[in-house]
Amino acid sequence: MSNTTKDNIEKKRKSMNRRRRIKAFRLIFALVVLCLIGSAIVFIGFSVYNAGLRVYSEFADMYQGYTDRRTARMGQADPKFDGYTNILILGVDNNERQNADTILLLSFSNETGKSRIISIPRDTWINTYSNSGRLGTFYGWGGAKTMVREVSKLLGISIHQYIVIDMSTFAELIDVLGGVDIYVEENMDYIDEEGGLSIHIGQGYQHLSGEDVQKYLRYRGEKLGDVGRVQRQQKFIKALYTKVLQLDTIPKLPAIADIFRNKMETSAEIFDSAHLANVLRKMSSDPPTTLMLPGAENDDGAWIVNRPEMEARLSELFPQQDIRQSDMGDADSEPIGTPTDE
Repeated sequence: MSNTTKDNIEKKRKSMNRRRRIKAFRLIFALVVLCLIGSAIVFIGFSVYNAGLRVYSEFADMYQGYTDRRTARMGQADPKFDGYTNILILGVDNNERQNADTILLLSFSNETGKSRIISIPRDTWINTYSNSGRLGTFYGWGGAKTMVREVSKLLGISIHQYIVIDMSTFAELIDVLGGVDIYVEENMDYIDEEGGLSIHIGQGYQHLSGEDVQKYLRYRGEKLGDVGRVQRQQKFIKALYTKVLQLDTIPKLPAIADIFRNKMETSAEIFDSAHLANVLRKMSSDPPTTLMLPGAENDDGAWIVNRPEMEARLSELFPQQDIRQSDMGDADSEPIGTPTDE
């Protein structure tokens, strides 16, 4: 064999060895890359899994906190009222120790969107295990949560949410809506220099601004006193309901939402948003059915509730619900409480 042949064979052997080494290196490199990619995928997946666990844990904690707050506020919701969304609306005065000047229970049927409003006189007499007094003053003692508890016990109705609004914010809301048209049933003339209140509203159809609405609702005529005041509240609510459903309210919704978000106290939280939006979407165009809590004033001006009549009227308002008898007492019992010295 010639030297040339030997050299060629050696070159080919070296070339083949070099190609094998390159292939082996490429294979090792590919394996290393695959391992790195696999490790990265595992690391990312593990990180995402851990992040997901943290998010889920935080969400679960948030929801548990929401559930605890809801239970503390309203107790265990009565399933008999699952078909309704019941909202307690409290209009509070601007005194140092605020009282609930207006007490309304607004109820929507979740299925039909029809609404009903129960007006509760602020002087409704309440007896509790630890205290007795006029319902409106309970807000100054314990705030909205106390009002929710007492109104729920009084009516035997689950209250799902509450809204608290002071008079100045209420006036601002009415002005944002552009005022309200209403028929004033009598000349309203009243001056309280000490309280800084001056009311002069003429009889007839009037376009009331926010300030005018405050005066209209606060006025107490000599004939009916607080009864007339509650009747005006109900008439105004129907007028306001009609106003809100008009098309020209739509461009005002951002300003209205801003007032609700920043200037009102409410129990509604982010977890309630979807449900409340669905309830509002189904709002019926029919005016709300209104009810003044049945009863009569006693000699001290306190409102003494007539239990049998209250039970009958609530059964009419919630026809598919078995209103709780345990919280409302025996139908043949005497009206709620008798005022003692305050």
